[in-house]
Amino acid sequence: MKKNVLIIGAGGVAQVVAHKCAQNNDVLGDVHIASRTVEKCRKIVESVHEKKALKVDGTLAAHTLDALDTEAVKALIRSTGSQIVINVGSAFVNMSVLSACIDTGAAYLDTAIHEDPLKICEAPPWYANYEWKRREECARKGITAVLGAGFDPGVVNAYAALARDEYFDKIESVDIIDVNAGEHGRWFATNFDPEINFREFTGQVWSWQNRQWVSNQMFEVKKVWDLPVVGERTTYMTGHDEIHSLSKNLDVPHVRFWMGFGERYITVFTVLKNLGLLSEQPITTAEGQQVVPLKVVKAVLPDPSSLAPEYKGKTCIGDLVKGIKDGKEREVFIYNIADHEEAYKEVASQGISYTAGVPAAAAAILIARGDWDVKTMANVEELPPRPFLGLLDRMGLPTCIRDEQGERRLHFA
Repeated sequence: MKKNVLIIGAGGVAQVVAHKCAQNNDVLGDVHIASRTVEKCRKIVESVHEKKALKVDGTLAAHTLDALDTEAVKALIRSTGSQIVINVGSAFVNMSVLSACIDTGAAYLDTAIHEDPLKICEAPPWYANYEWKRREECARKGITAVLGAGFDPGVVNAYAALARDEYFDKIESVDIIDVNAGEHGRWFATNFDPEINFREFTGQVWSWQNRQWVSNQMFEVKKVWDLPVVGERTTYMTGHDEIHSLSKNLDVPHVRFWMGFGERYITVFTVLKNLGLLSEQPITTAEGQQVVPLKVVKAVLPDPSSLAPEYKGKTCIGDLVKGIKDGKEREVFIYNIADHEEAYKEVASQGISYTAGVPAAAAAILIARGDWDVKTMANVEELPPRPFLGLLDRMGLPTCIRDEQGERRLHFA
């Protein structure tokens, strides 16, 4: 059984992970939080203590760390005795943190795919460009590395696995739908790191259709869905991490990702992009200063964690799966509804961070207990979904289903 957790990152998702790890520190042991800015880590520690989240007495500590420095990550893993590393930092640090885990024997898990700061929307499948290149090494050394253990990717991968295992004989399509029907009261803001958020949408939109990769432009393909609780919502097909593993690990002809966007977001995004303000390439100002436009935009937008106190409304994220069961066509929607105000009340974060952070903590618990301590690299759909979804049900993210019998909550023994 693995003990002691090192959380890398100090944003809204890290705050949720820290609270949930503290609530389960009887299983996880000591909890350490590390980031380049240690003051952010200390604020998370204070928040956990304010909520009296620690289940049993134990260590909860903040550390300074440059996660791009593999040797520094290795040193911190060893000095803290951490056997599980939860990487919820920038997507730019995945490979350095993964390398540190491989070298120290610690289990690794993250919530998003690695990105090179100088490259946007690389050739699919994205995981093959970075993480999957270390799969054989993880297997050879017995290192557990669980990739994409947030909500999307993560929980939606588990939903697809559940559909495959229990609801279909053959799956024809998986449409992942992500709608945030909440309101934060700001004129414009992104729900997580603006730099990563905008990078997702400035390149090609890759989808898996007819067992091949198809490219579109952002906001080119639109669809309106009638969803539980949040009602009719307009979404746009976009590229996303989970398509790149599900297309390989599930024998499914079609895998697409749809995200809800309001007109204001689309307008602001389009203007910023057309002006060149979403570029990740440095430019020189008239005063001779070198700046990266995308980082300037990030600097002037609200910190996503600051949105939490005023956020209201709900999110709806799930998989619409179509296929064949017992010789008949079937369609099911497996989903979760999360509430921004409830998330803030429990862990002082908004619902988007909550849906990403709770699964990461749940995955850590499964590794600690042994359920997911697979001693190799795996995406979530390659792991048993029921232990994961059952734990999420108890930790605040219940799973629901809409099928021919109507809408209901699923329960996992």
